[in-house]
Amino acid sequence: MAYIIKELFATLQGEGAHAGRAAIFCRFAGCNLWSGREEDRHKAQCNFCDTDFIGTNGPGGGRFAHADSLAEALESCWRAHADDAAHRYVVFTGGEPLLQLDDTLIKATKARGFTLAVETNGTLPAPAGLDWICVSPKPGQSLVQTHGHELKLVYPQPSLTPEQFAGLAFQHFWLQPMDGPERIANTRHAVQYCQAHPQWRLSLQTHKLIGIA
Repeated sequence: MAYIIKELFATLQGEGAHAGRAAIFCRFAGCNLWSGREEDRHKAQCNFCDTDFIGTNGPGGGRFAHADSLAEALESCWRAHADDAAHRYVVFTGGEPLLQLDDTLIKATKARGFTLAVETNGTLPAPAGLDWICVSPKPGQSLVQTHGHELKLVYPQPSLTPEQFAGLAFQHFWLQPMDGPERIANTRHAVQYCQAHPQWRLSLQTHKLIGIA
């Protein structure tokens, strides 16, 4: 299977329980909820996406014919920034990474000593072998991946409330204020909800706050 990668780069994890952790981000091209093209946004099943996941023109992006070639690129990217092989960490994201992430790539990446995380919309089942699963539900979609390590809900959304997900089998529950012109008000509302419902914690996009990718 060939893998289509929008971008592949070294950074710090910006959100959730691993915020601040050195990581390689591997962004797959493509999503099952939107084409990614502005002219199609009115048809998108997710209407607040702020991520460019079209094509292969990002840093480190390209078409990788084999799992080993992509895993090698991940390893090279890590080694270009850190000698520490014991803490290799990759976040597979998108778009929707579970359209492409498969057992072969998981095995090839683990063979190079990486801990593997995925950030998914939860509409597809996650394959075995992943070390960390973060699910971010989207409006109007059936949640297939109903367990994992983090559930991250962009807040507020009229059709998606925290109460809908509070009983699922996740270790961490995060509210992330929706970005955009109402970000300050959204953050205030998220803070108030977390104070009243301590099961939920506030997730901030720290990579945006400090100006890194």
